[in-house]
Amino acid sequence: MKNKIFFLLIVFITVSCSKKDNKQERNPFLTDPVVSLSLNLNLPEYNPLKFPGNYIVTGQGIKGIVVYCVSENQYLAFDLTDPNHVPSSCSRMELEGVIATCPCTTDDNKYYITSGQHTSEPDTKYPMQSYRAERSGNNIIVSN
Repeated sequence: MKNKIFFLLIVFITVSCSKKDNKQERNPFLTDPVVSLSLNLNLPEYNPLKFPGNYIVTGQGIKGIVVYCVSENQYLAFDLTDPNHVPSSCSRMELEGVIATCPCTTDDNKYYITSGQHTSEPDTKYPMQSYRAERSGNNIIVSN
C-alpha cells in the first residue's frame, strides 16, 4: 500500500510540474540580448527614478528599455519592442504615461509599463519582455 501511495505521489508531482500549459514559456518573436546596466541615482538624468511613478528610457535591449519606479526600493524594467511581432523599423513602442503603444499600423498593441501586460488582451498576447531591476545603494542594476 505504501508503494502505491508513493508511486501516485511521484506521478502527481511530475504532472504538476509540467510546463505544457504555460503559453508564456518563450516568446518566439524576441531574442534575449545581454543587458547589464548600472543607473547611478546621483546623476541628474536618473533623478526621476528616485520618485514613484516616474520612469526613464535607456538605449540597451532590443529597442530600448523603460525602467519604472514603483517605490523607493522597487523597480521594473521592460524592453520597448512590441512582444507580439518580429522586431521591425516600427516596433519600438512609444510611451504616454504608463502606456507603451506600438506605432506599427498593422496592430494596436498597448501595454502597461507597470506590469508589462497587454491592456486589452493580457491572456492571449505576450507580455513585454522583462529584465531584473534592483536597487543597490544609489544604483539601480538592470540585467537579465
